[in-house]
Amino acid sequence: MSSPAYDVSAALKQEGLKPSDWQEICRRLRREPNRAELGMFGVMWSEHCCYRNSRPLLGGFPTEGPRILVGPGENAGVVDLGDGHRLAFKIESHNHPSAVEPFQGAATGVGGILRDIFTMGARPIALLNALRFGPLEDPVNVGLIEGVVAGIAHYGNCVGVPTVGGEVAFDPSYGGNPLVNAMALGLMETEEIVKSGAQGVGNPVVYVGSTTGRDGMGGASFASAELSADSLDDRPAVQVGDPFLEKGLIEACLEAFASGDVVAAQDMGAAGLTCSCSEMAAKGGLGVELDLDRVPAREDGMTAYEFLLSESQERMLFVVKAGREDTLMQRFRRWGLQAAVVGQVLQEPVVRVLHHGDVAAEVPATALADDTPIEQHELLKEPPADLQELWQWKESQLPALEDPAAVLLKLLDDPTIASKRWVHRQYDQQVLANTVVSSGVADAAVVRLRPQQGEGSMATVQRGVAVTVDCPNRWVALDPERGAQAAVAEAARNLSCVGAEPLAITDNLNFPSPETPKGYWQLAMACRGIADACRALDTPVTGGNVSLYNETRRDDGTLQPIHPTPVIGMVGLVENIERVVGLGWRQPGDAVLLLGVAPYEQNDDRLGLAGSSYQMQVSGVLAGRPPRVDFALERAVQELLRRAITVGVLASAHDSSDGGLAVALAESSIASGFGVALWLDVSIECLTRALFAEGGARVAISVKAECRQQWDQLAAESTVPITELGVVTDGEAFRIQGGDRHLQLSVTELKRAHQKGLPRRIGGEAES
Repeated sequence: MSSPAYDVSAALKQEGLKPSDWQEICRRLRREPNRAELGMFGVMWSEHCCYRNSRPLLGGFPTEGPRILVGPGENAGVVDLGDGHRLAFKIESHNHPSAVEPFQGAATGVGGILRDIFTMGARPIALLNALRFGPLEDPVNVGLIEGVVAGIAHYGNCVGVPTVGGEVAFDPSYGGNPLVNAMALGLMETEEIVKSGAQGVGNPVVYVGSTTGRDGMGGASFASAELSADSLDDRPAVQVGDPFLEKGLIEACLEAFASGDVVAAQDMGAAGLTCSCSEMAAKGGLGVELDLDRVPAREDGMTAYEFLLSESQERMLFVVKAGREDTLMQRFRRWGLQAAVVGQVLQEPVVRVLHHGDVAAEVPATALADDTPIEQHELLKEPPADLQELWQWKESQLPALEDPAAVLLKLLDDPTIASKRWVHRQYDQQVLANTVVSSGVADAAVVRLRPQQGEGSMATVQRGVAVTVDCPNRWVALDPERGAQAAVAEAARNLSCVGAEPLAITDNLNFPSPETPKGYWQLAMACRGIADACRALDTPVTGGNVSLYNETRRDDGTLQPIHPTPVIGMVGLVENIERVVGLGWRQPGDAVLLLGVAPYEQNDDRLGLAGSSYQMQVSGVLAGRPPRVDFALERAVQELLRRAITVGVLASAHDSSDGGLAVALAESSIASGFGVALWLDVSIECLTRALFAEGGARVAISVKAECRQQWDQLAAESTVPITELGVVTDGEAFRIQGGDRHLQLSVTELKRAHQKGLPRRIGGEAES
């Protein structure tokens, strides 16, 4: 096999490889790679595929627990929900593709995460997303959110999987580099969980799904570099999806897995054929031979390089039991899908690629998918100087609170806090008819768990799975460790607010370049924070995604990094969906109480205005050190919440997060239409903190009037601080008395501000 001449320096730059990578590749191959082989190393050694900067840090995550069936390393994690239900779930990013081609970038992100789920043998039951954009005052960002939301809606609605929840936030740091993280859940339909490791020397390798074209070329490498004005030239690196074809692929795959004919399965996502065949080979300790002449192609004259690096969508690679390949392929063709035997499993642990009768590439499988480079970084011994300086900020530097009602209305109008109905109404949230609680109704989405096939008990119908995605990016920007801890804590708190027991997480680590001392420190501290929080809250990590180099090169050559954004996707178990509560008040006369740190605490470092929505609203400054996370208090608050919801004494529960207590209470009134009469026993000097401080493991609840005695008994058995705030009223008056000052608005005024915030900036009209 000869190595054709090519410009090595130019090729290395195109593939995102370093001169040291070239030397290492030559050492491993004991020769120079040809152009196709260099492309294979380029995608497989990218951060997107091999986590060369982050892998040592990810090793610190807790990954085992009594409910964990599959942890990191497979297409998705799987947890045991009991009663025969096993849940597969995963989150992944499609940030850079969405920046240059918002609709297709977001749409194919949804398609890719769905394939991660059904590749395990699970039927997808729900989708969520975590989105971040620059300020909507910039028309470019308006175009990005319109395209991204439309792409998500198109793919999810057409494929027939409900989009039940998510989050949308805005900050200047995401200008030009939006974050598009997609999460999916599925219930296992196969007795055996389908793994990706190849088995059985001589077993056929079967390609199924769509044809291979030139779309998505080099997408993994493209996703591992910063964005610049030239990134628009990389639009061919963005795939084009077909959700209707993927629907057929879901059904055909689940049928095939149920037959027992499939030995191993891998979807073709990032790095396409290169990734799927090399990972199957490496995980099985075997090799794979691939004949590109047999691969169904949609374009003529494709080179081996193009076949191997194409990221065309809706494609899968199987290892099939010998003699069963024809039956399997007939099954896929009935669904209108391509199916072809394209290779075989080898004893020799190599990926051997044939094209036009010649060996186009031959590389040790482990060199591509297992034994990949790790970048060594020296961790700063202390926080960066600029953050230490920001930590000196004091709350006394904020202006005096003159008009709390006006501030509350401005916070409700903030696009990050404002109603996301403009987004959610574009998603089909009820398809499959299992959605119990969807976006905007409660702190987490809830999906019904129907009885497994053959079960006789109808009791299972009452069970559900709760899910949420969370990340306080401003906190992470100021203190990555505390911010990441808070992300895990808030996710668990949101699940507990609907009565669910938190079980496990999947994470999407969206960060700037790790090649700067500060960038790597941010990543390392956030990973430490996630690990500590997951251990403290008993929520192991089952897998996830790392997306680095999220920064935009400005016209002057400088880089604008995003806020480090470790998005936490968490799942929980609801034993009785009839007991689930939402965030809205339910009836006048119910008592309103606050669990967690009391609003009167003035020197408690678990509560504060640093990094808060209020701070940004009134000063435009992001400074200070965010509150400390108290894991013991988090556990106590959440355990009390779940007990109270289980026995049916609570009418509502809503955690206090963005905007603080005043915003949480206002959102509960907006959701219900009921007003409140509340009292805060604080001086005017302390009112700002009482109304708008964030943190403190706090949840605003309403207790059913007829269940007050039962609640008091539960509360007496708990160590949780509980503050009596007031009562739900039969009317529109939203009133909070704070010492000799009061905040009074109508629910209509609150609702108007909350619903207009997003659509008025995008160009639409607020909903009634």
